[in-house]
Amino acid sequence: AANTSDQAAAERAGERSARRPRTTDPLELGFTPRKPVPWLAPFLLISTGIRTLLAMLFGAYLDKRELQNSLEARIERQVGPDGGLWLDYVADLGDGFNATYSIAYLLAQAELDVDGHRLPRAQTLVMGGDQVYPSAAFEAYEDRCKGPYQAALPVTPPERPTLFAVPGNHDWYDGLTAFLRLFVRSRDRHFGGWGTGQSRSYFAVELPADWWLLGLDDQSGSYLDDPQLAYFDMVAQQLGPQSRVILAVPAPTWVKAVDHPTAYDSIDYFIRTIIAPTVAQVRLLISGDLHHYARYAGPDRQLVTCGSGGAYLYPTHKLPERIEVPPKDTLARRASLSRPYDLAARYPDAARSRRYGWGIFPRLPLRNPGFTTLLGTLHTLLMLAMAGVAANRVGTTEQRLFSVPLVLMLLVTLLGAAFFAKPPSAGGKRHARHWILGVGHGLAHVALGAAGTWLWLQLPFADWPWPLPVVAAAVIYGPVSGLVASQLVAAYLLIAGAFGVNLNELFAGQGIEDSKAFLRIRIDPDGALTIYPIAVDRVARDWQVNPDETPTASWLTPRTPLTPHLAEPPIKLT
Repeated sequence: AANTSDQAAAERAGERSARRPRTTDPLELGFTPRKPVPWLAPFLLISTGIRTLLAMLFGAYLDKRELQNSLEARIERQVGPDGGLWLDYVADLGDGFNATYSIAYLLAQAELDVDGHRLPRAQTLVMGGDQVYPSAAFEAYEDRCKGPYQAALPVTPPERPTLFAVPGNHDWYDGLTAFLRLFVRSRDRHFGGWGTGQSRSYFAVELPADWWLLGLDDQSGSYLDDPQLAYFDMVAQQLGPQSRVILAVPAPTWVKAVDHPTAYDSIDYFIRTIIAPTVAQVRLLISGDLHHYARYAGPDRQLVTCGSGGAYLYPTHKLPERIEVPPKDTLARRASLSRPYDLAARYPDAARSRRYGWGIFPRLPLRNPGFTTLLGTLHTLLMLAMAGVAANRVGTTEQRLFSVPLVLMLLVTLLGAAFFAKPPSAGGKRHARHWILGVGHGLAHVALGAAGTWLWLQLPFADWPWPLPVVAAAVIYGPVSGLVASQLVAAYLLIAGAFGVNLNELFAGQGIEDSKAFLRIRIDPDGALTIYPIAVDRVARDWQVNPDETPTASWLTPRTPLTPHLAEPPIKLT
């Protein structure tokens, strides 16, 4: 009877109450749980590179931010029943189901007991960017983002939590079309049990005790558009000396500015021209994009990265111990006064991050079979080219037509390795270490090809009549050389990562689902703010249908309970 009354109440409130699934079959769930994205898969590498290139070339033409000027410019207000507020922050979430749903499940629970702290479900949820991977397609949003969150919180609970989302670079790959249709709506304003609260791709939310939450959309590092600046000019009219600001941005440019000094310019411009004239204080900058938890503490501000909502783990052991924000060597003619910030905490810790790096050897071929197949194909072609030169045989006309020029294969191998060390789509300058490591990597593959050719010529397959040697090479040499070459690439990534090169590929190639985190923030009625960085060392991998059929109960529960803990002690701001 209670369930029936809850269902009726939900329907009276105009909420969409989906039928609870009886099994974990996709037809029952209404979406297909996806495996983690295999980031080194050849076709995915090519398509992602093309999307990145198109976003760079045509981003200005696809930019829909000026068009949003026609949408309502609302300032939202979020206050809890006790005059305070609980607020959650999660980012980089739409990847493999196990990691994404583990975090969504924790966010949706009525209460969490974390290291002795009883933390109720938040009234406000902020998604900090990259809500979906690898691209902003409708199916990807449904299966990797909306579906898991719908399963975690199917119906709006009594506190009616509200969702706000910041678009990241992956959300921008389609020009923000799918993002706007999902998070900026005039009807059916629901995302699972959360109501969508924003009217544009950026937002301003008034919080208790004169705290403010501002979410920026910088379109993958471009200029802030004029309608967005005009909107925040309007918001700034309500700020004063007692106001304190939480700024949610798509990327931790305070860290990226160490290698790219202009990366922080857009945020600095916003703070300097919009916030500073009001004498309000920006006390907290939060971001995703880098898939870990890290906090830099300064004299008057905390800089927090928390991109651990579901995407593959990004290392923490190469984070700089101290940064200056804004960087002193920025080319901006005007900039705020540079201040030092020290690395106060990170999750996982540096030692565990290094240990994760060594996992590249088994995980690379297991998580990326397509990449291993590509390596095997290239090494087979390289071996056939070397074998043809070594045997010095004229061969038949057909054999000459289908032979592979050795010079071409050597060029492909060396250039491929050099570009892998610093892809053309990657930002920043190519330094000497990129060339040295890239060319060295290419020469190592040439040496492996020469050793493989020598070994192949010792076997009887090379003396078989053509085309049987080619067939044997494809069936036998290809798989073996692909596996051996994958270990060579793994060794290269481990060495290169020590020099800050291909660090992303070292961890993207592993697709580590564990070591996830999100923020639960409490704002008291008196204005005291406490950040609880909640971490999960191991995500769940085995799910069962929840026997609790209460409408707000999660559809699926982990067979082995999740054990969240604090990544560091609570951080208190006043």
